[in-house]
Amino acid sequence: MSENRLRARSGDFGLGSEQGISTLAPIDRQQRAGIRILIVDDERTLCESCSSVLEAEGYDVTTCTRGEEALELLRRKPFDIVLIDLYMSQVPGLELLKACLAAKPDTVAIIMTGNPSVQSSIQALELGAWEYLPKPFSAAHLQVLVGRAAHVVMAAREAKAAREEQKHLQGHSDKVTVLGNSPAFRQAIELARKVAPTDASVFITGESGTGKELIAQFIHHHSRRSHRMLVAVNCAALPETLLESEMFGHVKGAFTGAVRDKPGLLEVANGGTLFLDELTEMSQAIQAKLLRVIQDGVVRRVGSTSTDAVVDVRFIAATNRDPQEATEAGILRRDLYYRLRVVPIRVPPLRERTEDIPLLAEHFLKMYWARHREPGSPMPRWSRSAIQALQARPWRGNVRELENVVEHMVVFLEPGSEIRPDDIPVLDDHEPAARELVSFNAGAMEEKYHVARDRVLVEFERSYLVWLVSRSGGNMSKAARIAGVDRTTLYRLMEKHGLQRDTIITAKLG
Repeated sequence: MSENRLRARSGDFGLGSEQGISTLAPIDRQQRAGIRILIVDDERTLCESCSSVLEAEGYDVTTCTRGEEALELLRRKPFDIVLIDLYMSQVPGLELLKACLAAKPDTVAIIMTGNPSVQSSIQALELGAWEYLPKPFSAAHLQVLVGRAAHVVMAAREAKAAREEQKHLQGHSDKVTVLGNSPAFRQAIELARKVAPTDASVFITGESGTGKELIAQFIHHHSRRSHRMLVAVNCAALPETLLESEMFGHVKGAFTGAVRDKPGLLEVANGGTLFLDELTEMSQAIQAKLLRVIQDGVVRRVGSTSTDAVVDVRFIAATNRDPQEATEAGILRRDLYYRLRVVPIRVPPLRERTEDIPLLAEHFLKMYWARHREPGSPMPRWSRSAIQALQARPWRGNVRELENVVEHMVVFLEPGSEIRPDDIPVLDDHEPAARELVSFNAGAMEEKYHVARDRVLVEFERSYLVWLVSRSGGNMSKAARIAGVDRTTLYRLMEKHGLQRDTIITAKLG
């Protein structure tokens, strides 16, 4: 964590001024009474002052001025929010922080200090502290910060209750429609599963149609924010001015047609998750505003001169471009990219997970047969040759293209029939090599049989080799396995037709 990030997160709290700070929607007094707060500081006056302010708000507050006593309290009684002085005389504040999170990992821990050090503060945040609070701070700042922490506590409680109810009604909540057993896809899913319970930002990359939004939904569904909204924003679908207004909201009179104040999607997503699809299409100006929200949680609506809201949002971003190239080209702000890229996840294209095609094809067949056909109508079944034909396709549109092809087939298939390769529609945008495999040179029909046969065989071999090397991504061992020949035979055929692996791959990428 950089020094700038530390200052951005904590700087306002050392000023003793309330300007620019506003609270979230209030938690009622009855709910506050159920939130247990522990204040640990060897300055008795500070403990008493903080306790007085928070008890007046309705919280259940306990104070402690000795480190060993605090350790004993943490062992005996669970607390929801703990404020710990970094420099305690008996037991170091960082030790108390570790003990606090060991006893109750979801505790919202706030570190206080009158002698801020970048290194120790970064260490505290990395150990799991939720926020950093330099002294001196005003009563208003304390109320705002604890109010935000209380929202986190309530959100965690509601999420836990929702998960328990889901388990009770439907069984294990891990049942999410993410289909695939290939190593590349399972790696992405396992990474998503591990990061889901945290609040870490996630950056998803992958080609169009690979299922990036599905991964975002999977993460949100398995997070402690699952009871709140997942708000998706397609940054490529809206012009800059409209995107800014949609995300940040606007105040009355900000522009022509702004007849009332309107909250933006960042405020709508408060307590939940914001999915920023095609982030690289967002303008630099909006990226700068978004960066401020990520750093401080502060939202300023279009046309406003003051802070309009403080939000608690988890960010998931996605793009079908190479984000590193986008940063080098000046399209994506480097600082924003690294804020959002806490955990990167790459979703593999369908051509890298062809072993998943039978599972996906069967899923889409069941889904669209139930949607488009009469109940009880016998569903067709895939033949082995039809599945092989699907696996031989390049699928440049990835899973989305496969889904569209299967839905198209459902409209025309006979109930209870066996699906053959001829039932699979041939699309106009297939790779040239794939088209050549099913087409003949019309001129060959005018030649003698043996001459025409030899010509067609030569064309077939060359086209097949180009398709095979492209299909395997240049991996000759994989190409040999697909073709059912040994590598020596494959290299001999490549040499016969004057083909080079690197030339084929370069032409495909070009």
